[in-house]
Amino acid sequence: MHIVVHKQIADIDPAQWNSMLTSNNPFMRHEFLHGLEKCACVSPENGWQATHIAAYDDVSLAQLIGVMPCYIKGHSYGEYIFDWNWADAHHRHGLNYYPKLSNAIPFTPASGERWLTKADGNSQKIGSELLQAALKLVEEEGLSSFHSLFIRSEDCLLLEQQGLSIRHSTQFHWLNQDYRDFEHFLSGMSSKKRKNIKRERRRIQESEIDYEWLTGEQLNQESADTMYRFYARTISQYGAQSYLNKAFYHYLIESFADQTLFLFAKYKEQVIAGGLYFKSNDTLFGRYWGALDNFHSVHFETCYYQAIDWCIRNGYQKFEAGAQGEHKLARGLEPSDTYSAHWIQDSQFRDAIDGFLKQEENHIDRYKEAMQQHSPYKTEL
Repeated sequence: MHIVVHKQIADIDPAQWNSMLTSNNPFMRHEFLHGLEKCACVSPENGWQATHIAAYDDVSLAQLIGVMPCYIKGHSYGEYIFDWNWADAHHRHGLNYYPKLSNAIPFTPASGERWLTKADGNSQKIGSELLQAALKLVEEEGLSSFHSLFIRSEDCLLLEQQGLSIRHSTQFHWLNQDYRDFEHFLSGMSSKKRKNIKRERRRIQESEIDYEWLTGEQLNQESADTMYRFYARTISQYGAQSYLNKAFYHYLIESFADQTLFLFAKYKEQVIAGGLYFKSNDTLFGRYWGALDNFHSVHFETCYYQAIDWCIRNGYQKFEAGAQGEHKLARGLEPSDTYSAHWIQDSQFRDAIDGFLKQEENHIDRYKEAMQQHSPYKTEL
């Protein structure tokens, strides 16, 4: 096995990369990550230095047998696993927290594979070698730490065996319980929640707002410009960090259209709101949305109800609406565990953070219990 660190994903063969995917998670595909680099959403200048760790069968580099997308980070923006207090603690003790090494999908709080291996029976060995290479890189480059973000639950054990600490967090996801249609989905909810959703959806109908999903060849330059304007308006309105540029939206419709969806709300042929979505084989991912104005109930319809309806009609098993948002609970999304793994170079800080993570896990367990008390679904006797 021969390990190589690539400073750009374009140096890695896309067909071999994608052939190792065991799911069709859109964010781990070579095209998605390449687009972020090609369009300079991810670059050394904005604090994301691509540092992808690849394993080859020999020094000829002919056969890729494993890969781990990594970035040397000069900050913690765009990760959605918040460690600013860890950085502050390092600073207060005269230590640098940045740069650090992150094994992550930039700007994407969606769980999935965080390294890929060739399916030949040596997956665990290759995965271990990739992780060891990452930790070695931290030491060689004088980095503070290594972080693997939004990992799958089944990968936690291997990371723990490599000495990483597991951090728990929570998102709100919708799961398809073999619903026949949206009305069947609503029938499982309490009367109050069911009536509220019906009232919100009725307002959309009475306002004569129509929705249209676009994907694949239906996407074009005009739709990309429209979706980008909604994204930019939301970023400006809430003072958020702008991670994606217009070039990336055009890249999506040119090179990633089959797993990209735009949802547009129209009033009398004018597009008044839109949502950016991605899909795997069984999961719909909601990412960004925007609107021309604060139209009543349009946010809930665009970000939740249309997505749930789409999943039911297309036989999709899960809808992930992104990070945070307790208001999602009332719309039928329930608390779901997410995980990340961390290795801190300084042993004293490593021990302190381990203690913090145990306390945080207890807090999250209590939080989930509290959320379940407000579940929108009927309680079975």
